[in-house]
Amino acid sequence: MYLRFPLLGLCLLLLLLGSGPARAQGRVTLSGTVKDASSGENLSGATIRVVELPGVGTGANAYGFFTLTVPAGTYTVEVSFVGFSTQKRSVTATASQRLDFKLAPGGSELTEVVVTARSTDAGISKAQMGVETIDLKQIAKVPVLFGEKDVIKTLTLLPGIKSAGEGSSGFTVRGGAVDQNLILLDEAPVYNASHLLGFFSTFNSDAIKDLTVYKGGMPAQYGGRLSSVVDIKMKDGNNQQLHGSGGIGLIASRLALEGPIIKDKGSFLVTARRTYADIFLKLSSNPTTRQSSLYFYDLNAKANYVLNERNRVFFSGYLGRDALGFSNTFGQTYGNQTGTLRWNHLFTDRIFSNTSLIFSKYDYQIKISSNDRNFSIDSKIQDWNLKQDFEFYPSSAQTLRFGGQAIYHTITPGHVTADASSGINATADKTNYSLETAAYVSHDWQAAPRLNFTTGLRLSAFSLLGPGTYSSYDAAGNVLAATDYARNKFLKTYVKLEPRFAASLQLNEASSVKASYARNVQNLHLLSNANASSPTDLYIPTSFNVKPEVADQVSAGYYRTLGAKKGYSMTVEAYYKDLQNQLDYRDGTQLQGNFDVEASLLYGTGRAYGIEFLVRKDVGRLSGWLGYTLSRSERKFTEINQGVYFPSRQDRTHDLSVVAIYQLNPKWSFSGTFVTSTGNAVTFPVGKYQIGNQIVSYFGRRNADRMPYYQRLDLGATYEKPHQEGHRFHSSWTFSVYNALGRENAYSIRFEADPNDPSRTRAVQTALFKFIPSATYNFSF
Repeated sequence: MYLRFPLLGLCLLLLLLGSGPARAQGRVTLSGTVKDASSGENLSGATIRVVELPGVGTGANAYGFFTLTVPAGTYTVEVSFVGFSTQKRSVTATASQRLDFKLAPGGSELTEVVVTARSTDAGISKAQMGVETIDLKQIAKVPVLFGEKDVIKTLTLLPGIKSAGEGSSGFTVRGGAVDQNLILLDEAPVYNASHLLGFFSTFNSDAIKDLTVYKGGMPAQYGGRLSSVVDIKMKDGNNQQLHGSGGIGLIASRLALEGPIIKDKGSFLVTARRTYADIFLKLSSNPTTRQSSLYFYDLNAKANYVLNERNRVFFSGYLGRDALGFSNTFGQTYGNQTGTLRWNHLFTDRIFSNTSLIFSKYDYQIKISSNDRNFSIDSKIQDWNLKQDFEFYPSSAQTLRFGGQAIYHTITPGHVTADASSGINATADKTNYSLETAAYVSHDWQAAPRLNFTTGLRLSAFSLLGPGTYSSYDAAGNVLAATDYARNKFLKTYVKLEPRFAASLQLNEASSVKASYARNVQNLHLLSNANASSPTDLYIPTSFNVKPEVADQVSAGYYRTLGAKKGYSMTVEAYYKDLQNQLDYRDGTQLQGNFDVEASLLYGTGRAYGIEFLVRKDVGRLSGWLGYTLSRSERKFTEINQGVYFPSRQDRTHDLSVVAIYQLNPKWSFSGTFVTSTGNAVTFPVGKYQIGNQIVSYFGRRNADRMPYYQRLDLGATYEKPHQEGHRFHSSWTFSVYNALGRENAYSIRFEADPNDPSRTRAVQTALFKFIPSATYNFSF
């Protein structure tokens, strides 16, 4: 097997060189974990600082682990996390020792912080740019479609992150395409994060602990996508006592159960969710309707066990499926499967290791049976991923991360099987095989009390493997030659370097400026004719003809906290992104049933640039944020629009979102979101002509037109039943109105002959949601 990690030797060398100063005489290491005292959950991102040593501190990593190297002495160690009581402990540090902290929920912040769980001070001091962390407990009151908490829909309320369209859970980040976002669920890639054609996202909020999105200058441990990383972590499960929760809504219900395997040693979590629209279909008097299907379900499971102080193992999995069908004539199913097996190991007090074996699969199947035509279309993308990450802490001012991964991809873009009598031509199985490897090293360094740097380098390689048949084409897309390759043969390998850099300068206690640069490479490509993502979109790998996509992004920003209690914060970030090897199609290309799609592909460049504004209020009865983005996203292809730049499908000049949550009293809270944006770029017909007896539309320049501007107001209210002393059962009601103003936002616009005057053409707009009230009953015990 072709596995090369040329940076690994360099990383080990750096590790050995960096360990010298930390062993200096008179210095000791304090290390341990930070957990939620009530549930045993790791508190990633908790702040640990030494009171007597200003500027000496660190944050807990994704597994709640921290380490600090300090001179021998007696200190007060302070640990804090938003929404939890701060804990202080006096420590006499004469030798390295372990310090584990369990923070109790509460403190003055718990009733005040509503929207965010991130530290405002961390946003000022850290070098990392374009990152937002969302605590799922804090967004439960944001009104969404059908009353279902939806992390993806909430993400699109942040500047720089835009919904792909009404009725879609896809999103775009800083002018990138939908497929240029890496979505991870406990490290496993999720290739289609939607249910019911995009009306719901794949993620059940009851199973999620936190979510972090990187939209610029992502750390070197992430790769494979151009625009963003959405890192979602599932709850570990309550290791103190059995706990359950759930909800009953108008079209879906959910249930979660968590508890200890052995108290303080291990825990489990199981969640389930299902819609029941299909149950109402069966009540219909129409036989065709009764035989139709319309539902989805998903299951999340996780277990973990502490073997000893230095070893802990995790297993997590996800299974989701959608079923859409019309009688016995049409059926479509699609869904995701993921599994992650992880081993945390502490080599020393300053070297942390995480080893992961990851499985991920997305597939869909369409079956059609009509007029003696019986056939099916199958497509899948499946990954096996081995990943190794190290974290080394040479001093309190430095963190070194390094590691590597190897992913074996199996991709079937589309495979048709048909009955011999159906008159449909079956296609050969054109499954593609490939190996994607990477090695990285990243260094966080506090060079001075107010100056921080993050530098990183990622080396990625993508190898196309046999067996397979691959063609070469001329400029018009005609096949010149087709070659068959044997199994396990390395056909083509691309190697790319991806440097990353970020720096922050803290101007004073309340403000800082930052700058960053990042190069990203992408070798998996989503092909879609639609303006929004669809479950039947096709994935293809980098090949002889399809080159790796490359993005270079530079960004700069200003960050400031406002107000005496730092309840307000403001962020301004500007960015410019240069894109290479972008994909588009020749005019008139149809993807469905086109299994030699490379013949229709065009290759070009792109650019995206803009400025983002975010003002937040995180404390007090009234909390929320206002976000605004002014941006452009453009592409250039020699064969399109005479080779000049034109707007990409995801280009929106203006995008505004306002989120407000008001806690009236302990029982009632009210919320509202308002969004408005420029319409998506589209191509409308500018004329028509007749060929024989058929009228054919003539289309103008690519994406030269716009859909109508989008505007929506959502309102919500939550009633919390007063908690009774000594009773574990707790309940609440959530009420919401989606699109409270009743605006008919355009989902699509089609052009047809005017029935009153066939010589004229009229535009017909389709809107999905005009006014949707909902109510959900939530409970926990």
